[in-house]
Amino acid sequence: MNASPSHRIDLANRRHDGIDVTLWWSPAENAVSVEVVYLVTDSSFELDVEPDRALDAFYHPFAHAARRRPELLTLGSQA
Repeated sequence: MNASPSHRIDLANRRHDGIDVTLWWSPAENAVSVEVVYLVTDSSFELDVEPDRALDAFYHPFAHAARRRPELLTLGSQA
């Protein structure tokens, strides 16, 4: 199967307390990212993560965002 550059595979997903977290893999780039969606405000952010840190980022996306892009953490407070 040939993967287009925009093709991503959902490796894992979890939802709790109005927050949806998805672990994505892009085969064409062999890249991994974590997407966080605040369901109440419909805001979101996505972080590229190192493959060896993928599960840690999936289970602790806010810790990863705080270290790499702290400005993303304000999205959940937007109404």
